[in-house]
Amino acid sequence: MRDETLLSDNWGRLTRYDFDFRRHDGRTERQAREVYDRGDGAVILLYNVARKTVVLTRQFRLPVHVVGEDPELIEACAGLLDRQDPEAAIRREAEEETGYRVGAVEKLWTVFMTPGSVTEQLHFFIAPYEAEMKVSAGGGEEAEGEEIEVLEPTLERALRMIGSGEIRDAKTIMLLQHLALAGIMED
Repeated sequence: MRDETLLSDNWGRLTRYDFDFRRHDGRTERQAREVYDRGDGAVILLYNVARKTVVLTRQFRLPVHVVGEDPELIEACAGLLDRQDPEAAIRREAEEETGYRVGAVEKLWTVFMTPGSVTEQLHFFIAPYEAEMKVSAGGGEEAEGEEIEVLEPTLERALRMIGSGEIRDAKTIMLLQHLALAGIMED
């Protein structure tokens, strides 16, 4: 690293890095990149095998609006870790956003979603849910500016929503496809 310049430190940190990049042929060239760091996150897909349903959310996403698309995205429940370990954070988010207090959760993987410009690592989970696990209406934290609609489609319907373009969120598509490919919802 040759130089590091903090460009913004509001909700996250935007930093410009100037560095020497060694190419495969041995040449070195000076490059500059901006990197956004807002912390790591977690995502969970709740599923009910008996009813063949999943729990999704719908909420406003400003970046989607900025590019002229419908900003109301359908997603799996997700949030930032906020200095918690990934499992504790996703349990908190599940209850805040969906109203379900989940039991056992299964961690699937940890991935970089936008490695070209964002440092965030996203921890993926799935968990079964039952009606008796519902402890509140969900809807998110108003103090955090959240207004979240809770949806409960069948897995079959959710998969069709990918094809129709109703679900356009990558993390959600990954989790829905995992559930289908792993055969978790089969009797």
